[in-house]
Amino acid sequence: VEAREEIVDNFYRVRRALGVLGLLLPVILLILGIAFDEAEPSISDYYHTLSRDVFVGILTAIGVFLICYTGFRRDDTERFSDDLVTTLAGVAALAAAFIPNRGTLNTSLEPQALTQHLFGVVLCDAAHHLAALVFLLSMAYLCYFKFARTAHPGRRAVYVACAWLILAATVATIVAAGLRKIGTPEQSAFVIEHQLVFWFEAVSVWAFSLSWLVKGRADRAIIRTAREAVGKEG
Repeated sequence: VEAREEIVDNFYRVRRALGVLGLLLPVILLILGIAFDEAEPSISDYYHTLSRDVFVGILTAIGVFLICYTGFRRDDTERFSDDLVTTLAGVAALAAAFIPNRGTLNTSLEPQALTQHLFGVVLCDAAHHLAALVFLLSMAYLCYFKFARTAHPGRRAVYVACAWLILAATVATIVAAGLRKIGTPEQSAFVIEHQLVFWFEAVSVWAFSLSWLVKGRADRAIIRTAREAVGKEG
C-alpha cells in the first residue's frame, strides 16, 4: 500500500506542477509584456522579446515533465498508452520552445535562433506551429480519452469540457492567425490590436492546466482514502 501511495503521490506532484506552469505561462508573459511595453499578439511571439527566457524555460519544464510522466499502463480497450501520448506532447512542447516562429517584427527573415540558422526562418515557423498544434491535440486527447475514464461524473464533465475547450480554442487560434497573416489589412489589424491569437492560445493552455490540476486533486483524494483505510485496519 505504501509503495502505491508513493507512486500516486509522485503522479500528483507532476500533475500539479504541469497545471501550475500552464496557468502561469500566459499570465507572466502578459505582465512582462506590459511592464516592458512589449505586449505581443501571440504567446509564441514572446520568444522575440526580453521575455524569451520565461517562454523557453516554462515550455521546457512542461516538455520535460510530460516526457518523464509515464502514467498508467495501457489496457486492452485503449489504442495509445499514457506514456506515448505524454511523450509526444512533451517532445512537441520542447520543439515549440526551441524552434521559434517568425515573429511579428522579423520582416527581414533574419535568423534569431540556432534552429533558424540551421533550417531557415520560414521552415522553423511552420515547424513551430505544427509542434504547438501537436501539443494541444495531444492534451485534448489525454483529457477526453484518458482522464475522462474516471467514475466520478463531476470530474468526467470537467475533463470532457477541457478537451472540447482546447479544441475550440485551437481552431479559433488557427482562424485568427490566418486572418492576421493573409486577411485584409483591417482584419489583420483587428486581430493584432485585440491580441486574439494570444487569448485563444491562453484559453487552450489554461484548459490543459485545469485538467491536470483536477486530475492531481483526484490522485490526492486516492492517497487520503488509502491512508484512512490503513489507519482503520491498524
